[in-house]
Amino acid sequence: MLKELRAAPNLLTFLRLCLIPFLVIAVLESHYETALCLFVVAGLSDGLDGLAARVLKQQTQIGQYLDPVTDKLLLSTLFLVLMHQGLVPRRVTVLVFSRDLGILIVAALLYISLGMRDFRPSIYGKSSTCAQILALLAVLLCQIYSPMPLVMLRTLALDATALLTIISALHYAWRTARRLAVAEAH
Repeated sequence: MLKELRAAPNLLTFLRLCLIPFLVIAVLESHYETALCLFVVAGLSDGLDGLAARVLKQQTQIGQYLDPVTDKLLLSTLFLVLMHQGLVPRRVTVLVFSRDLGILIVAALLYISLGMRDFRPSIYGKSSTCAQILALLAVLLCQIYSPMPLVMLRTLALDATALLTIISALHYAWRTARRLAVAEAH
């Protein structure tokens, strides 16, 4: 277990996890350039940890769970803090946070009760995450520089986030119900 924790990809994931409080502080203190830089660094570390895991052949069981949990924690926390600052609509934040919390709870319950381990994201989940990242980038950028096309992109990205979050939540629910029916049949 300790060897897995020391693997380079997992250390990058821990770095991303450690950036979250500093990102929150930057937003709460209206240091949006700093917040944007930290968000970009977190995004780069997310890309690098997956690449490092494949290149270094250090794919670990803990990394498979820690990486998506860290991603959800980062995005959900940033949505909550930006909502608190009045920069993201409540409806979008509630949808994102509810879906992510629901996925984590259901995954934990399925793992504990049935030993299910395969929780790969669907294309809808990946699309929702991409929309969330784009929306957060646009919101942060609009606090620094806000030409009309960027403001329009922010609005479009937040609307896409809400829609794709609903679609992916429904798809996860349907997929989970199907998996449970198959498990029950066996």
